[in-house]
Amino acid sequence: MAVVSSLDTLNPAQRAAAGYGARAADNAFRAGPLLIIAGAGTGKTNTLAHRVAHLVQEGVNPQRILLLTFTRRAALEMTRRAQRIVGEVRGEVKLPWSGTFHSVANRLIRRYAARVGLDANFSVLDRGDAADLMDVVRHERGLSKAEKRFPRKDTCVAIYSHRVNTQRPLTETLANVFPWCAEWEDELTGLYRAYVEKKLANQALDYDDLLLYWHAMAADADLAREIGAQFDQILVDEYQDTNVLQAEILRALRPSGEGMTVVGDDAQSIYSFRAATVENILGFPAQYAPPAAVVTLEQNYRSTQGILDAANALIAGGERQYRKTLTAKRGAGARPRYVTVLDDLAQAQYVVTRVLETRERGVLLRRQAVLFRSSHHADVLELELVRRNIPYVKYGGLKFLEAAHVKDALALLRWADNPKNRIAAFRALQLMPGIGPAAAAKCFDAFAANAHAWAGLQRFAPPALAREAWPAFAELMAALAAPEGPWQGQMGRVREWYEPHLERLHDAAQVRAGDLLQLERIAQQYGTRERFLSELALDPAQASGDLAGTPMLDEDYLILSTIHSAKGQEWDAVHLLNVADGNFPSEFSTGRPELVEEERRLLYVAMTRAKTELDLIAPLKYYVTQQSRTGDRHVYGAKSRFLTREVMACMDEQTWGEADTVASPAGGKSGVDVAGKLRSLWL
Repeated sequence: MAVVSSLDTLNPAQRAAAGYGARAADNAFRAGPLLIIAGAGTGKTNTLAHRVAHLVQEGVNPQRILLLTFTRRAALEMTRRAQRIVGEVRGEVKLPWSGTFHSVANRLIRRYAARVGLDANFSVLDRGDAADLMDVVRHERGLSKAEKRFPRKDTCVAIYSHRVNTQRPLTETLANVFPWCAEWEDELTGLYRAYVEKKLANQALDYDDLLLYWHAMAADADLAREIGAQFDQILVDEYQDTNVLQAEILRALRPSGEGMTVVGDDAQSIYSFRAATVENILGFPAQYAPPAAVVTLEQNYRSTQGILDAANALIAGGERQYRKTLTAKRGAGARPRYVTVLDDLAQAQYVVTRVLETRERGVLLRRQAVLFRSSHHADVLELELVRRNIPYVKYGGLKFLEAAHVKDALALLRWADNPKNRIAAFRALQLMPGIGPAAAAKCFDAFAANAHAWAGLQRFAPPALAREAWPAFAELMAALAAPEGPWQGQMGRVREWYEPHLERLHDAAQVRAGDLLQLERIAQQYGTRERFLSELALDPAQASGDLAGTPMLDEDYLILSTIHSAKGQEWDAVHLLNVADGNFPSEFSTGRPELVEEERRLLYVAMTRAKTELDLIAPLKYYVTQQSRTGDRHVYGAKSRFLTREVMACMDEQTWGEADTVASPAGGKSGVDVAGKLRSLWL
């Protein structure tokens, strides 16, 4: 009976990657460092899962395989596939060390907590908690009442995170990424020192600290050998998205590269704003002697060749890269369309028209996507979708629970749930007009001095600007916190109170109001407030948007997404908004060549999400901000520099919209002598 190999279903390049390595003289499986360059849609996940399965079949202990990914879902999917493949020939296999960089770091730090000066039961702060703690320290240091504009808490956390993950000096981070904050370097240094001390005193680590502690452990040669010795094989997914810390951790665990496999695509490296660096994957082979083996996957299983021709031409214009030419398994297909429209309103109307036409051809709404460079680029489209009663869900920009207006609403519930929650109170109080950090601190101190009794909140004398709105706020908090009060309906009451403040606090109020309605619907699924708040913290939603009608009653919905959030996804039809210079590349990236190249890769990622149909839409007019809604001041969009002659040769060009002129009727009476009237004015 023939032996069945787990590699039999793979194409030649995939098989070479998945089966790389051989048995040594001691009959143990050995493999040197390997880089798999997996082009878009070439079956990266399937290849990596088959490599895991092949290692197990070759006798590698699954308990000694470390599989690192960037999302929990990716780790679960990789494990599920590997288990299925191995299970077909060997039986069930468990991979206990499969997870994200941060989850594995958390496990290792707890295991070696005593060696790094921590209690094993230290706390981990999520991004929101870290930002709120930063705000508390910021206020304690008097930075919330600086005479000039000091960075807000989210900016302070972003600067801290970038500096930690790039391992570059704060001066460099400020100069390259946050130049408007450079004048505050000394104050930021003091802020971060106090922030670190507060975390240490509370035995709390934020997300960045997890990597920082693992990096520090890996920097100790003895501890690095001890950790590395636990694993025979280390596999890393999406290596192009790693930052300096992650690359140095991996190098310390495997200085020789023995048993190291990394998978990625330099053409999809688009997260430098998160401190990821394309240099990690470009320089991976050369860091070993002899250099790591490189296997390139080029057969694409996602898109038709018409789409791939345009994408290949686009990325070929880049500079340093692993050269590859994607070829389609699905046949030729239609060429992408490059569509010029008058302005953002015409763009929205075009997209809706195309989406509905495509739906009538049998392509479900959820198999179509509208992608954009920045979240606010979809504002006009969202209004048009609501007007046309087309349900949609929006991904990107901020995750649902990171959106400011959602956090505002939840802060009210969190404070009501725990009166001692200073961070939630700090945010809730600042929703009132005229109340800033200083007034919020004063109010909470008075509230705490009164044994956290809600009646004391009603007696507090707020600043003059808040006096009119204060009674309703105090009444809301007392009602939410009443132990005998029912949970059902509380989120609705919060939304009704908050909506009048929404337009004052945030832009795009109509779209944000839709998010609050969605949050209210989610709340209705939970029996208690505590369960609702806990579930959102432990397993937060990833999307925000305004769904037309009750979500459970909609049989279908359109996908809206930023390109960064769309990476790894695919749709039958993709419509890409605002393809013009200033967006592709972004005007904020044109000063540095490496950022321009990342913008090229961003457009490439967007184009390669499409399976069958792709529209690149370019408005001719962009309206100037800071004018009335009916204002007509505008600028003309310039054609994207990435759309070279070679790229345009792969596309069909068309203009969409009604003509501005109407033909004159033939015949009839003679015309009016307007010229004569004009001359008569000056006789």
